[in-house]
Amino acid sequence: MAARFSVEATKRMVLPLTEMGRLQERGQLGENRVDQFSVGHGGGDCREPDRPTALQPGQQRKTSSEKKRKEEKRREEKRREKGLISELKLAVPWGHIAAKAWGSLQGPPVLCLHGWLDNANSFDRLIPLLPQDFYYVAMDFGGHGLSSHYSSGVPYYHQTFVSEIRRVVAALKWNRFSILGHSFGGIVGGMFSCIFPEMVNKLILLDSPLLLLESNEVENLLTYKRRTIEHMLQVEASQEPSRVYSLKQLLQRLLKSNSHLNEECGELLLQRGTTKVAAGLVLNRDQRLSWPENSVDLVSRELYAHSIRKLQAHVLFIKAVHGYFDVRRENYSDKESLSFMIHTLKSTLKEQFQFVEIPGNHYVHMSEPQHVATIISSFLQHKHMLTA
Repeated sequence: MAARFSVEATKRMVLPLTEMGRLQERGQLGENRVDQFSVGHGGGDCREPDRPTALQPGQQRKTSSEKKRKEEKRREEKRREKGLISELKLAVPWGHIAAKAWGSLQGPPVLCLHGWLDNANSFDRLIPLLPQDFYYVAMDFGGHGLSSHYSSGVPYYHQTFVSEIRRVVAALKWNRFSILGHSFGGIVGGMFSCIFPEMVNKLILLDSPLLLLESNEVENLLTYKRRTIEHMLQVEASQEPSRVYSLKQLLQRLLKSNSHLNEECGELLLQRGTTKVAAGLVLNRDQRLSWPENSVDLVSRELYAHSIRKLQAHVLFIKAVHGYFDVRRENYSDKESLSFMIHTLKSTLKEQFQFVEIPGNHYVHMSEPQHVATIISSFLQHKHMLTA
């Protein structure tokens, strides 16, 4: 792909909120609004309606638990809005990369990378708890969230996701920045940090390995590659229109496939991951995206060690007690691969590496963001400098 970087709207690539509204009306950005966080996609005011002065026939007073839940929801909406600047729309050869920004435009930049089949809303609860004198940009990977799908015939490979980071930071005119990556986002960000070590100041891995080891997957590698090609051809050959769901159906489907998500977090991801149509909601993601192992490069231990030696960034690895390595990948080489990765990071990076284990599951940054916010804040604010 050509290495051209163009920008829409303003020279800072910020799409004005008025233009966002016009695009939504034309159906180009779905029903997602920067200043609207209700998941029902119905628009309207988020304020609590006025209480009636007297009970009407058949009317029941709200229980204290209902009132408490509603008040907590209002506080949550305010927290998510805190520091949010705007939506961004960065031009790429196949369309655009969508993103959202918080914090100070003059602050040190931090690129936030979401997990597989998630989107930028993954960071809505965490970023408001982080220092607001940084500039946070959470992007939707291609084919996810509000970003354009890849062109027909172009597969989603690890390398193409890594190149998206390079395109985004070039459009933003960042020469040096930090990366905050959850799950798949940490793997992509880790690979970028090894390929472009001089550009990454700090790398924060949220329940994510820096790179994935091939470990016991050698026998499956060719199967994964074949499955990737066959799935892409099958989707492209299908003439079926996008399936329409209700919000309840989508939420049930999402929670069934991911036991780490709770209902509120699932709704938050669906807010950006769906578009409203006349009959309900359709998923935004590209149907060519299937299993993560089809798109992720698995590396040998030799290549892993070599890649770590290239790193210049300070690395913070936050592992959830009941997260990726303990539940999601139960057979991850009997945890021996994790020990190898941590040992290699410690022995190679020395004081540039920090490892912290916290309570929670794979989505702890969404369900209990306070558990990670203090740790990340301290790491970001510490005056680390790039290795010469």
